[in-house]
Amino acid sequence: MRTIKLKKDPLKLLNDVLKHLKASPELGIFKCVQCGMCSSVCPAAKRTDYDPKEMLGRVLQDDETVVDDDTIWYCFSCYTCNSVCPSGNNACEVNQILRQMAIDKGDVQRIESFTPYGDSFMKKGIGTIPEKYYEDMVSDSGPECMNIKMDIQNIRSSLGLGNYILPDDAVNEIDLILKNSGFMERIEMIKGCKK
Repeated sequence: MRTIKLKKDPLKLLNDVLKHLKASPELGIFKCVQCGMCSSVCPAAKRTDYDPKEMLGRVLQDDETVVDDDTIWYCFSCYTCNSVCPSGNNACEVNQILRQMAIDKGDVQRIESFTPYGDSFMKKGIGTIPEKYYEDMVSDSGPECMNIKMDIQNIRSSLGLGNYILPDDAVNEIDLILKNSGFMERIEMIKGCKK
């Protein structure tokens, strides 16, 4: 006679997703009927192997390997799936939680290149394109993009917009928020996990 071992908690992954800090109270994953509306409108599903319906199904089936699946990184985070779901579910939000779980496990290679954005946010209080990416920016968009970057304050003034450089007290306040929220610690953890 063969004995089948049941998992201690057959809904562990699902419960972990629902308890996650990023999970909104109205996250309707239990209401998912696997209709496929999310996949039918998903731009990532049209261009990659990512399938939000399959991802949600795997979470509902407690398939913890979904956290290690490369396809969770293909989601564009556009929330189109949420806009058409008849159950009001949010595959995009679930996907973002799975990504955070992957990062918590040390899977940071895909996002390590984004840490300079975090660094600039910590230094200036706003997101800016780090110098590390200027060469790529010129290669992708042409040299005129650097002219815009260098003349941004004059361009903003001509449009009637204020200074985008934050005053020191605002930067210090943002710095305090980033420290207390764990953002800085998270950036350092990601940098420390380079492989």
